[in-house]
Amino acid sequence: MDYFPVFLKITGENCLVAGGGKVALRKMQSLLRSGGRVTLVSSELCCELTTLSNENAFVWLPRQFEPNDVEGCRLVIAATDDAQVNQQISAVAHAHNIPVNVVDCPELCSFIMPAVVDRSPVVVALSSGGGSPLLTRLLKVKIENLLHPAYSRLAELAERNRRRVKAAIGDAVARRRFWEALLQGSWADMVCAGRDAEAQACLEKALCGDAGSTANTGMVYLVGAGPGDPELLTLRALRLIQEADVIVYDRLVSAGVMARARLDAEKIYAGKQRSRHSLPQNEINHLLVELACQGKRVVRLKGGDPFIFGRGGEEIETLMEQGIPFQVVPGITAASGCAAYAGIPLTHRDYAQSCLIITGHLKNGEVAELDWKRIVNPAQTLVIYMGLHGLRTICETLIRSGCSPNIPAALIQQGTTPEQRVITGELESLAQLGEQLDNNIPTLIIIGEVVSLHDRLSWFGR
Repeated sequence: MDYFPVFLKITGENCLVAGGGKVALRKMQSLLRSGGRVTLVSSELCCELTTLSNENAFVWLPRQFEPNDVEGCRLVIAATDDAQVNQQISAVAHAHNIPVNVVDCPELCSFIMPAVVDRSPVVVALSSGGGSPLLTRLLKVKIENLLHPAYSRLAELAERNRRRVKAAIGDAVARRRFWEALLQGSWADMVCAGRDAEAQACLEKALCGDAGSTANTGMVYLVGAGPGDPELLTLRALRLIQEADVIVYDRLVSAGVMARARLDAEKIYAGKQRSRHSLPQNEINHLLVELACQGKRVVRLKGGDPFIFGRGGEEIETLMEQGIPFQVVPGITAASGCAAYAGIPLTHRDYAQSCLIITGHLKNGEVAELDWKRIVNPAQTLVIYMGLHGLRTICETLIRSGCSPNIPAALIQQGTTPEQRVITGELESLAQLGEQLDNNIPTLIIIGEVVSLHDRLSWFGR
């Protein structure tokens, strides 16, 4: 390492910033957030600094830098647009053995300022040694997306109870295991969900010797994986996938999404195909209970959204019956995701004022019992999940129920992924077009005037 990473306490300490522009503003704000007493020397101030000056947030010396300005300072930051002045400030600070940072001049610095992810009191600092500040800022964004904002409360609650836990559990190894169980179990989940009072009660119960039924209780997350493109995962879904001990996933979950999981996480395939289930639904329900009872963080990962033809309701009913804590994380469902990537708006002022989503699963070879006449509406977009196998029956039933045989329609497979395939035509020819597709790949059917916009609005892959 070219730099020794260290966190410096500057609360109540004198700090000097030279410069009156936006860069000086950012540096000064960081110092103020850390409790420093800032003196700023500059002939002029930008608007934001002028406002802060009027609020007496810092001491302003309205002139050029003078060497004696560094006396009594804990650290110095040079952020002027004059290279000679910055060099002078660096030399004076070095002569007084005061840590100095010169913006964008690593060779003049005795310390550099990292990119910071602030979840105070948890703080993550990133640095490229001055080689690529842009890279560190990009990494900062990635880490910010992964760190739940509630980690700050998690750290505060842990600090508030640290002495009590130390007094109650004298053995250091046992105490470490106690905290590991809390921070990786339902206690941390309660804090992240804003249930601080419940979390405190959980900790009290654990301290009384009932940690096995509180801190070590597992947690199940029903997570929507979206339609395929891993970039469409919600931030919460991505964080939970990367924290999970076990992932129970469907065949609709793309390989790109599964690649985001921890390498050491256990992965259990529970995919279903028509008339062929890897695990029956009842077994999946009880598997989730069993894994949670082992104290594991379980992600039940479903393609799209767990509550839209994902049978998520059935799974959480079992979890509730067994007293297993759980959370539901919605995902982008195939209807919106695949339609958007195909350039087919589900609603449009000129074509469709509503959208209806139904399942096309057939039972005993017949169309599911639906009020097809009410479904037919020329000013409505109809989206059918899992309907490719019975497509001919569905099309014939719609036409018999009054739907125009010439209404535009589309078939979408592997939507939002590089393998996306979109076939468009009219309702009366849709079944014949569907014969071009693999019957084993989940297919989304869209019927409505909005499909006519596909040729003009299709953007993905161009």
